[in-house]
Amino acid sequence: MGNWIINHGLSAFILVVWMGINIFLFVYYYLFYDQGPQFEYTRELLGSALPWARAPAAVLNFNCMLILLPVCRNLLSLLRGSFICCGRTMRKQLDKNLTFHKLVAYMIALMTAVHTVAHLLNAEWYTNSFQGQYGPLAGNLSMLDDSSELKTTYLNPVRSNSTTPTLLVFTTIAGLTGVVITLALILMITSSMEVIRRSYYEVFWYTHHLFIIFFAGLVFHGAGRIVRSQQVTDPPHNTSFCEDQPENWGKKPECPIPQFAGGFPQTWMWVIGPMIIYLCERLLRFIRYMQPVSYRKIVIRPSKVLELQLVKPGFKMAVGQYVFLNCPAISQLEWHPFTMTSAPEEDFFSVHIRSVGDWTEDLIKMVENLPEGGQGPKMAVDGPFGTASEDVFDYEVSMLVGAGIGVTPFASILKSIWYKFKDSDPKLRTKRVNHAMVHFDKDTDIITGLKQKTSYGRPNWDKEFEQVRQENPSSVVGTFLCGPQALAKDLEKKCVKYSDVDPRKTKFYFNKENF
Repeated sequence: MGNWIINHGLSAFILVVWMGINIFLFVYYYLFYDQGPQFEYTRELLGSALPWARAPAAVLNFNCMLILLPVCRNLLSLLRGSFICCGRTMRKQLDKNLTFHKLVAYMIALMTAVHTVAHLLNAEWYTNSFQGQYGPLAGNLSMLDDSSELKTTYLNPVRSNSTTPTLLVFTTIAGLTGVVITLALILMITSSMEVIRRSYYEVFWYTHHLFIIFFAGLVFHGAGRIVRSQQVTDPPHNTSFCEDQPENWGKKPECPIPQFAGGFPQTWMWVIGPMIIYLCERLLRFIRYMQPVSYRKIVIRPSKVLELQLVKPGFKMAVGQYVFLNCPAISQLEWHPFTMTSAPEEDFFSVHIRSVGDWTEDLIKMVENLPEGGQGPKMAVDGPFGTASEDVFDYEVSMLVGAGIGVTPFASILKSIWYKFKDSDPKLRTKRVNHAMVHFDKDTDIITGLKQKTSYGRPNWDKEFEQVRQENPSSVVGTFLCGPQALAKDLEKKCVKYSDVDPRKTKFYFNKENF
């Protein structure tokens, strides 16, 4: 348990706080609408569907406020720089931004489902109340109109016997925007499935931009004010005394005709701040899109891997960082993340692009067809952005694990280590570096002396972790992974298993690249 707290304690605490706020909002607003005296007559028409519709709406407001923030990558980079004084544990939380983004999305999907079902029942019960199916009180409440002579306001939005639940949904602001919001959400969630995102990234990319329609509908959704509450009158309407004698409303002093009004729309107040932040984010991306980028070198590597060495004025990077690339000749809207393989000490930055999906295939074909010495297509660069690998030099001992194209961030790290050793950089805290790592630039294998370098295969992780622990009995070891999720789970368990609760002994901190 102690080891688990070391590696996951803060993440678990943040998750508990987030879930606690969701539960509090749901319970608070459920009781508010279920027991509030101003909604007593409204509940006469709608029953328990009223609190079941409004409580999820409050949770939706909170999560819609959060959903954009984890994808504001410039904001995250700013926060990462601000948290340098707060330690690596706090900065690690920023590397889980996409995980939190997905959690918030799941909560939005769940609450949308509950909210939608409850309001569909409300539409049915509004119609039935107007038709007098729920007794004389519900019928009298439904017949209240906006007569200026009596100065009343209606409670039931259904104003005619010809109005059906379907017609109510498709002819009101709340109904129409609700349909649009729900359809947009369904398309965004289904296109975000792993199989679609990996195989048809363009579908995911374009469909995800339905968030613009989602938020536009969200802002106007409450403008219809379809859920109404009783207003204070002079003299006041005594509900407990008057509810059994609707025929005397307006005739007895204790029973003036009740007046109702819809609540002031609040959703826009929850989301306006994040929307402005995200708008600034997109504006900054556009400015970077317009900045010129030139090619230093283009290399086609084996196994359909493209290496681009690029130069951009004023560009500064750190090890392990990534950039987003846009090629207008392929698509002016699509941006794809790639980890930089160059070192900060070099006068250019490079990326290695593997052929996976339509965008990368089109780019590689375009480069393959270039004439000898020709410049590549126009490229826009957004970034650089920070990742977990930035913290690699904060550890005296670091374990770097890369699988497949996931070796790219560590190419940058190893190059930088080589430069720092070469220049005797006093800021380099990392003291143990495998001999093979600092000779990555050699033409031959340092063990066998052959041109074909040794392939060591899949490591025995228990053996590797035990060896590192024995060789570093009092060190904090940073374990960095860029690779598949299955491997991440294995390494995360090993970090917990081989960490010691005693602060004087070895502790392993797990860090994973996320895009």
